[in-house]
Amino acid sequence: MKYKILCSDLDGTLLSTKSDVSDFTISEIQRIKDRLRIILVSARMPRAMTYLQRHLGIEDQPMVCYNGALVLNGGQQVSSTEIPMALLSKISDLASRHFIKLGLYHHNEWYVEENTERVRKEIRYTQTTPLFRPTSESLADWEKRGIGPHKIMLMGTKSTADAIFPVLTEKWGTELNLYRSNDTLIEIAPKTVSKLTAIQLLLQEGETMADVISFGDNYNDMEMLRHSGLGVAVGNARDEVKAIADHVTLPNTEDGVASFIKQHLVF
Repeated sequence: MKYKILCSDLDGTLLSTKSDVSDFTISEIQRIKDRLRIILVSARMPRAMTYLQRHLGIEDQPMVCYNGALVLNGGQQVSSTEIPMALLSKISDLASRHFIKLGLYHHNEWYVEENTERVRKEIRYTQTTPLFRPTSESLADWEKRGIGPHKIMLMGTKSTADAIFPVLTEKWGTELNLYRSNDTLIEIAPKTVSKLTAIQLLLQEGETMADVISFGDNYNDMEMLRHSGLGVAVGNARDEVKAIADHVTLPNTEDGVASFIKQHLVF
């Protein structure tokens, strides 16, 4: 197999634990990184990805953050797409009525109101720390600075998430990407971007998506896998992702990405 670019999702895919890559994965990325560009593609914020780049020895490589809403290359911003503040204000009001808390993200900024168990898990898993302040203060601050969120996280219970998700879809499904990351969490991102559109921005002259091998596990990886020269699902991926993938490798906890690389990317 001859490819020029390897793109991989992080959580549930490249990461063998909740927060890091294995020694096996590090060694395989080190083996191929001079032959292929290695691009990490995630819903995470930049500083929740840079430590993984450092562990893998690919700090000079681009990365796709917030499912494509922010694209960085060598620390330089390639693309930034924010959710309009008018929409954020409406979503905040709706979430408040459903007793759902917000996590607000812009570049390397992360704001939450309370130090809940969900937030503490995020801190452990991503090795990042938020600033605690009322959502109203974050909205006022961003309005003053003329910026908006790259991602909004809604944090509730299963019942509150079940209740609000169809309302969000009906009101703003044509304007925003709404993604149920688990029973209690809803991620919101700009509609005009995706992991695929971000990767396409990073293609160099003469390159196409046929030159890309990509790895993923979840719904927000499907477009990327479907349009890559080779799309690989890990063994723990959702059934819908496996169905559209060209190949299914081992689960992330068994180093599925590294195992595929060792077996198939031989130079």
